[in-house]
Amino acid sequence: MDIGYWMLYEKPNYMGYQYFLQRGEYPDFQHWMGYNNCIRSCRMIPSYKGSYRLKIYERPEFRGQMMEFMDDCPNVYDRFRFNSIFSCNVMEGYWIFYEHTNYRGRQYFLRPSEYRRFGDWGGYNSMIGSFRRIREGFM
Repeated sequence: MDIGYWMLYEKPNYMGYQYFLQRGEYPDFQHWMGYNNCIRSCRMIPSYKGSYRLKIYERPEFRGQMMEFMDDCPNVYDRFRFNSIFSCNVMEGYWIFYEHTNYRGRQYFLRPSEYRRFGDWGGYNSMIGSFRRIREGFM
């Protein structure tokens, strides 16, 4: 059975603020923690049952300190000792970066790919406070 995850985007072509939604009812944009009620594009997040691997870097182009993760991280600074992630390599699985710790703030959907700069995942800056895997039983 498909678990029904979606990513909504404020602007066309998957740009602007991103909002992660799972199956359920959302009577208004505030129920999905939206900044406004404008949605111009969306995409379904496919089911995934494999393993998860992510490498984060303190500098653009995969330079500087690197750390590999296979699990959720509620506080990037506690684990990585940096407040910023400038590039990352998602090797396996689907992930969501959050602007603040404990999965709060702006959200960024990442699928397997190389992200050489924070703008590649739609980030407005390099500040990432937490991240987690998108998996069954996610929230």
